[in-house]
Amino acid sequence: MKLFSHDDWEAFVLEWAHSLKSEYYLVEKCGGAGDMGRDVIATVSENDPDVWDNFQCKHYDHPLRPSDIWLELGKAVYYSQQGEFTFPRKYRFVAPQGAGTTLIKLFKKPDALKAKLIEEWDGHCRNGITSTQEVVLEGDLQDHLDALDFSVIGYIPAQRLLDDHRGTPWHVARFGGGLPQRPQIPEPPDEPAENEVVYLSKLLAAYADHRGHPVVTMDDIAGVDELIRHYGRCRKDFYSAESLRGFSRDTLPPGSYEALQEEVLAGIQDIIDGCHEDGYRRLLEVVRAARQLQLTRHALVQRLDTRDRSGICHQLANDREEVRWVT
Repeated sequence: MKLFSHDDWEAFVLEWAHSLKSEYYLVEKCGGAGDMGRDVIATVSENDPDVWDNFQCKHYDHPLRPSDIWLELGKAVYYSQQGEFTFPRKYRFVAPQGAGTTLIKLFKKPDALKAKLIEEWDGHCRNGITSTQEVVLEGDLQDHLDALDFSVIGYIPAQRLLDDHRGTPWHVARFGGGLPQRPQIPEPPDEPAENEVVYLSKLLAAYADHRGHPVVTMDDIAGVDELIRHYGRCRKDFYSAESLRGFSRDTLPPGSYEALQEEVLAGIQDIIDGCHEDGYRRLLEVVRAARQLQLTRHALVQRLDTRDRSGICHQLANDREEVRWVT
């Protein structure tokens, strides 16, 4: 974490905040030009956007010092007095080396922290908050600062950030260390679920093309053991891939599973588009190709098995009109 750039640090803190998703309605990155001293902000309730917490990102080569925070606190005081936003419910500094001893002592004494900010105002805030004017601490601004509760200001130790980050989908992608074991793959229910309708309809169309007569339900191929067994395998493969999709959602960044699907599709597209005896034979060749694909660069490979590869083909058929076995 000490080697992150400032932008990487803000991204890491945003990822960390994902671990707090049960506490907040919305967590978003606000850092950059015009952020008015807000980096990662967390809104508590959709119905009350004025109740929010601020996680102020600082990436220095030293533990935070009092001189590192005065301008940021001055911005929070000034812009909340100007009505740009309410003063946060919690204001937490986050830095890879935490806070130094002097600053920790100040955080434990809110009145002393406020008095020190007033003392340091002219040196750090008066000409630093905005380039368009001096911000003099007097009148309404002084009254506003005096009324604020500085006990909401503190810091989060770096070790807590790291421990919490381990529970987010970004941890393995950012730090490595391997994925956890997958949960047990569920068996398909006796009756197909609603999310199976599309790929199963394409599967039955492939059977019809192979048999040379309509196949609307499995009753239409009663006694055709090869296809009955194939149908059962396809459903198990689909549920295996659906389990992998959920596992990816819990352990890797958004879009990771979709990237794996795109890689599989790229590897089977020519087989889909090729000439085949019938739709069933096309599907068999597509699945055979999917099982042989080299997918070594994807993080999920270490938890991928043969059924997942076949199931992804059915997921693609489920999600994409152009992936079909009968052309």
